[in-house]
Amino acid sequence: MRKIIIASILMISGYLNAQNFQGMAVYESKTSTADFMKGMSGNRDITPEMQKQIEDRMKKMFEKTFILNFDKSASIYKEEEKLDAPGQQSGGRMMMSMMGGGGTHYKNAKDKQYIVDKEFFGKEFLIKDSLPKYEWKLEGESKQIGNYTCFKATAVVKVSESDFRNFRFRNKNNEGKDDVKKPTTVKDTAKSKKTNFTDDWEMPKENVITAWYCPEIPVNQGPENYWGLPGLILEVNDGKTVILCSKIVLNSKERVEIKAASKGKVVTQKEFDETVKNKIEEMREMNSGPGGGNRMQFRMSR
Repeated sequence: MRKIIIASILMISGYLNAQNFQGMAVYESKTSTADFMKGMSGNRDITPEMQKQIEDRMKKMFEKTFILNFDKSASIYKEEEKLDAPGQQSGGRMMMSMMGGGGTHYKNAKDKQYIVDKEFFGKEFLIKDSLPKYEWKLEGESKQIGNYTCFKATAVVKVSESDFRNFRFRNKNNEGKDDVKKPTTVKDTAKSKKTNFTDDWEMPKENVITAWYCPEIPVNQGPENYWGLPGLILEVNDGKTVILCSKIVLNSKERVEIKAASKGKVVTQKEFDETVKNKIEEMREMNSGPGGGNRMQFRMSR
């Protein structure tokens, strides 16, 4: 077995030394909808039929396939192209952008820069910023992902405030705390049900990331913004979203041009996050008042 692994490494190293080395990896991304549905379950205005419809749509929105094309120093990560379903051409694309999809994600490990194009409320943005510097801790564990031996690494990562996958239900980890026991909580909760269902949501500042990388493919690339390990990252888990590689192709005859997008208003990640936060706050205010939260939920479920 050891001889086979060594032979595989030598063969792949030969690929890497080739002048035009290129690879392709397919990733399946799944995000748990439990928090989201828990946040909506207390709203009496939503019937079980409506809740089931919303849950089915959210599940589809949170389960995606991405393609990573990479060479020795750069990569592009993009959602697999699919035909838009009726009624999803506008709002669906906006939500996909906020759920980690949409656009092309370009990373250059040599220049330590990433460029992502995003569409938000009909406006095109081009996010240009420095790649995050992960303080990876290499663990001793290993496991097989497909035909590849992968090794575990962990890191504490600052979350993107414009990525709705990072939202958590506020009361999830607060059971038994003083604010839950206060008599006014019931009234406050009743008010929140009549105003905006997002009042019970919060954005954590950081997540603990578990990654599994493959030294047999010694490029420091990975899905989304993950990079910096001594091998291609084949799996990432932040406790809510799991991104798992399902297929790898090295040096295919079909070549893909690995270059960044160029259209859109150039902003930093912080500037884009602020734009999203301001727009969401505007939406919260617009949907405040009797029936407001229900209107927002109805639009999301269409």
